[in-house]
Amino acid sequence: MPQGARLGTGAVATAIAAIVLAVAGGLTIGPVDIATLDVVRELVDGLPFVELDSGLSTTEAAIVTQIRLPRVVLGLMVGASLSLSGAAYQGAFRNPLADPYLLGIAAGAGLGATIAITEGLGDGAGVLDAVPLAAFVGGLGAVWISYLAGNVAGRSPVTLILAGVAVASFLTALQTYVLQANSDVIREVYTWILGRIGTSGWNEPALLAPYFLISVAVVLRYRRALDVLAVGDEEAASLGVDPGRVRLVVVLAASLGAAAAVAVSGLIGFVGIIVPHTVRLAFGASNRIVLPLSVLFGAAFMVAADLAARTVLEPAELPIGVVTAFIGAPFFALVLRSSRKEVW
Repeated sequence: MPQGARLGTGAVATAIAAIVLAVAGGLTIGPVDIATLDVVRELVDGLPFVELDSGLSTTEAAIVTQIRLPRVVLGLMVGASLSLSGAAYQGAFRNPLADPYLLGIAAGAGLGATIAITEGLGDGAGVLDAVPLAAFVGGLGAVWISYLAGNVAGRSPVTLILAGVAVASFLTALQTYVLQANSDVIREVYTWILGRIGTSGWNEPALLAPYFLISVAVVLRYRRALDVLAVGDEEAASLGVDPGRVRLVVVLAASLGAAAAVAVSGLIGFVGIIVPHTVRLAFGASNRIVLPLSVLFGAAFMVAADLAARTVLEPAELPIGVVTAFIGAPFFALVLRSSRKEVW
């Protein structure tokens, strides 16, 4: 267990600088490039009791405040949620390869969304659409089944992981069956699965915000307890920490945030692997450092990835899941190799 680990001001300043740069790019770069200073003036003009002429036309102002800003805010929350969930899972299970989808969130959300689409309940667009709701319920349901199944065989991290793999495999098989029986919607389903940070105004950020805040507050509350778990369950219990309770609360809180993020963005992989491990390599392995920095750097990473997704093939838009997979696949291989040497 790391001793005396503290979150340094330099690390926080670096993370905030990364967020500022990513947000600036997200608000200014696109089919219509807008000067950074004009964007700042427009945002300041939106503050209460402030009147400032930004110099933007009505159309440009709408692009900034009603299209790009909601998308950037949604990207910040999605990236922070997925990154924090990955770091929390890795701490709870003492497994460097754990990510938000470990206990079947991806499989459950994919199955829920697939059923909603094949039944004609929605197309994944809009905050009141049935697809995000079905994905959210499916993701949380999969986690709950995995946890119950893991507890039947024992409460160790290994049994929970194995239960999650089994549940995910079963739900993926069900999704494949549903798709084979409804081949006419395969393209629509896979469009959702590949992920996107798209908004219809401020509805999606408003929908995700409560789950995001609850997840962050609870997981960060237990960051010291996760450091204690690092010494092993028996040793943690001797120090007055209940491993089963800590693991249950952290996993449920992390899963709540991840499931909500998946519901509004689709399946965006590797964020929970890339960001927490980068933080560990750069700033230290203590959860008191990794968890809060994963929130900040995860937010910046997602906004930057979304910017790349919508500009690389402009005017076409690349699914953001493709961007994160392009970065994450080789990174995962590096982590897999490093984990054998127990470097974290």
